[in-house]
Amino acid sequence: MFVLVNLKAYPCDGPAVARAVREVSEESGVRMAVAPQAAQLETIHDTGAETWAQHVSPVEQGSHTGSTLAEAVADAGAVGTLINHSERRLRLADIDGALSAADRADLETVVCANNPAQVGAAAALAPDAVAVEPPELIGGDVSVSTADPGVVKDAVDAATAVDEDVSVFCGAGVSTGSDVAAAGELGAEGVLLASGVAKADDPEAVLWDLVSEI
Repeated sequence: MFVLVNLKAYPCDGPAVARAVREVSEESGVRMAVAPQAAQLETIHDTGAETWAQHVSPVEQGSHTGSTLAEAVADAGAVGTLINHSERRLRLADIDGALSAADRADLETVVCANNPAQVGAAAALAPDAVAVEPPELIGGDVSVSTADPGVVKDAVDAATAVDEDVSVFCGAGVSTGSDVAAAGELGAEGVLLASGVAKADDPEAVLWDLVSEI
């Protein structure tokens, strides 16, 4: 199971969260990573935590002011990137372009999708993983793995039908060890979460709870 903590643009202490992620990951043996704002990538990488980007742009080196260049993300210490998060939607052609950019920079990729049908379409582009995240549950207190477990199972089936090598992650509302366990039982190989950790008074305690049933 892979636990990927997206810090979004929350006013949290990113390095403190990253240090907690590193410590819990090392002690539990569970793979965990942090996705901070692009400007904090190097700072988070310096904590020793596995570091991911929240986004890379579908561009090559050149005249692309305001873009997030995959090579720059990798140089800052990121080993992977989210693509097409519900708060940073891309057209299908741009998802494909972002995947190509990530491949150039040797970044691992997770493409986010709203539903099983989109999971299948994303899997056809051959990312490393696809994350199913119904928008209405993002940032809430109810996990998709418990609110609508069929969505997770159908997402796994949709991805497998297209490419058995594409892993499926579960996002939206994940905040407890029970959520993570439920996701795993439904076939997910990872979880994405944000507010459950980034907004917590004690992020380390939340992280330990997340891995408690793995």
